[in-house]
Amino acid sequence: MKAMILAAGLGTRLRPLTNDRPKALVEVGGRTLLEIALARVREFGVREVVINTHHFAEMITSYLRAQQYFGMRIEISAEPVLLDTGGGLKKASWFFLETADQPFILHNVDVISTIDLGRMVESHIRSGALATLAVQNRRTSRYLLFDQHLELCGRRTGPEGTPDLVRTAPQSQGLAFCGIHVISPGLLNRITEEGAFSIIATYLRLAGAGEKITGFEADGYQWHDLGRLEDLTQAMTST
Repeated sequence: MKAMILAAGLGTRLRPLTNDRPKALVEVGGRTLLEIALARVREFGVREVVINTHHFAEMITSYLRAQQYFGMRIEISAEPVLLDTGGGLKKASWFFLETADQPFILHNVDVISTIDLGRMVESHIRSGALATLAVQNRRTSRYLLFDQHLELCGRRTGPEGTPDLVRTAPQSQGLAFCGIHVISPGLLNRITEEGAFSIIATYLRLAGAGEKITGFEADGYQWHDLGRLEDLTQAMTST
C-alpha cells in the first residue's frame, strides 16, 4: 500500500520554530513530525511513500537520507511553487498510477492521531467511494457537510454559517475534517483543476456531479492538529 505525506507548507503558524527548518522537521517528544507520520502509515502496511516539499526542501531530503529513509521507498515531489493539497496530489499522481489497483492514504504531516487507518481503508473499499475523509463531530472554523448516508454534500463556514450545498440533501450535518484521506486511484484522472488548489474543492465538485465522497466517523479516536504553535507546545508538555 502507498501513501502521500503533505509536507510542503510554510509552517507560518509555527514560527519561530520554522524560521530555520520545515514544519515536517519540528520535533515532538524527540521525534520529528515527519517521522511520526511515516511511522503511523507504516503501522498499517504502507511501505512506499511520496512526500511533497517546498519550504527548506533540501533539509527534508538530507534528513531522510541520514535516516536511511526509515527502511521505506520514499520519493520526493518538489514544488518550486506551493500547489496546496490538490495541486500537490495532482503533481505526485504518477506515483500512485504505477500500480493503480488499490487505494492510498493522504496524510497531513502536522496531524497526530490514533485513527485506525486499517478500518478506514476497509470502510473506503466497502463503500466504493472515490475518497473517504476522516471526520469528527467537534467545533471548527470550516465544516464539511454530509448527508444521512455520510456522503459529502457541501460545506459551511463556522457553526452558524449558511450551508453551501453542492447537491440536494434532505438533511445534513457539519463535521470537522481531520486531514487524513483514503483515495481510490480513479480519483486522479478526475482532477481537472489546475495550479494551486485545495483537494476539498475537487471533492465538492465531484460530489456535486454525483460521485461518492464519504466520511469516516473518527469520534472515538484521539486527534491533534499540531500546525499551530500553541497546540505544539501543549503536545510537548504532555509527552
